[in-house]
Amino acid sequence: MKKIKKELQNILNTSLQSSFLLIINLFIILVLSSNHIFCQKNYAYKNIEVSENLTIIKISKHSFIHISYIALENGVRFPCNGFLYINDAEAYIFDTPVTDKATLDLINWVRNGLKISIKGVVFNHFHTDCTEGIDILKQEKIPSIASEKTRELMSKEGYPEPEIIFKNHLELRLGDKIIYNSFFGEAHSPDNIVSYFPDEEILFGGCMVKSIDAKKGNLGDANTSEWSHTISKIKKTYPDLKIIIPGHGSSGDQQLLDYTITLFKTKK
Repeated sequence: MKKIKKELQNILNTSLQSSFLLIINLFIILVLSSNHIFCQKNYAYKNIEVSENLTIIKISKHSFIHISYIALENGVRFPCNGFLYINDAEAYIFDTPVTDKATLDLINWVRNGLKISIKGVVFNHFHTDCTEGIDILKQEKIPSIASEKTRELMSKEGYPEPEIIFKNHLELRLGDKIIYNSFFGEAHSPDNIVSYFPDEEILFGGCMVKSIDAKKGNLGDANTSEWSHTISKIKKTYPDLKIIIPGHGSSGDQQLLDYTITLFKTKK
């Protein structure tokens, strides 16, 4: 987490060239963290403040975005998105919140508030804004699920290892609902996957998908030469997506994929 905080801090400091820009950027982040619901496009979302550490946005009967916050050294809270999918009194979570406290808040809200059991948590990639809560998952006896690439990178970083491992594709079920988890190629990280929910045409893209007007962000483990190509494959595979959820910032539609492709398009 210290590594992620430092990288985020460096990115923020680089982009703030004057006191005016500082005010503008702080305002934007404040809007993202406190009024995320109002930034969404064409969807009547419900905003639920679970705690000061965790916000839930209900986007359908089955689908929720969870938002937790990394506290940067300058006091700014940087919002991070995860996903929750429920059906038949069971749930899968996609990425843990970014602190143990927020992870426990989410688990308790699902179990005690919704009265739903958690079948597992799928990690989008190995960075701690996806995996920070793994110790809480083990404590609460909730299986953690990751690709083989993610497991290898977590092990290399000295993180606890997930229990359920898949190679490049994993199909999960919640009653009559199906979830496809797939690796399409390198982008933000060598292991980043996407999770697709066909019944609702929702994609949880994680950090490889950028919100509109977002910067390139943390490139420490990125493959920028492949990023656009990877997103293009996702777009071709899922041409009818209605809602796309990035790792940070506001969700949207296919425009997020188009924006990300353009952002990382390499000149020939």
